[in-house]
Amino acid sequence: MEIIPVADLLDSRVVHARRGDRANYRPIRSQLCPDSEPLAVIDGLLELYPFRQLYIADLNAIQGRPSHRSVIQAIRHRHPHLEIWLDAAIRDCETAQAWQELGVCCVIGSESLPDIETYTAISASLNRSFVLSLDFARGVFLGPAELLRQPDAWPSHVIAMNLDRVGSDSGPDLALLHSLKINAKALYAAGGVRDESDLLMLAGNGIAGALIASALHTGRIGKFEIDAIQGYPHRK
Repeated sequence: MEIIPVADLLDSRVVHARRGDRANYRPIRSQLCPDSEPLAVIDGLLELYPFRQLYIADLNAIQGRPSHRSVIQAIRHRHPHLEIWLDAAIRDCETAQAWQELGVCCVIGSESLPDIETYTAISASLNRSFVLSLDFARGVFLGPAELLRQPDAWPSHVIAMNLDRVGSDSGPDLALLHSLKINAKALYAAGGVRDESDLLMLAGNGIAGALIASALHTGRIGKFEIDAIQGYPHRK
């Protein structure tokens, strides 16, 4: 099972995401780094553990503002072997290809898609080499309804994103994960992971990985717990 740290970028800072309430996100306070400057935060995460992937949510882009392209380029330059999964509200083929050419793995977030035709076009333009985030809030799927009914169109890596659980300290949404896992080749849990017991529960339910922020920065999940859980194989 994989552990993928999360960095939510807002106005050139890493912020603490809470329940999808983006208007009230504040700069992160962490045991791993002195401040919320993105390079310092990433350095701190990689000093904690040699992660292979990093998930970045570009909240400026998600809110229709200019992206953090220069920040992401700087992260790529400092850590060239780190695979970046980037959600930057990609909603057209040109933007997707531009990010892919920068060397990041595009995350296509369902909440950013206007219709299934747009998703199909982006998927083809990326040759299905991307990560799909199926986004939910208040029990409602955010995105084209047809996307949930067409799992054959999903790529090999799918994120189950419950925005209500992000930064909530309330545990993963097992019901949502179970509903999606049957059709996903490799499903990743996002939102609510608190500690080692949550990781063990996810691994026992065949979840391929977990996206985590708060528990890493508070120290509730550290190197020992990551080493232990990454020894668990992914089971369908």
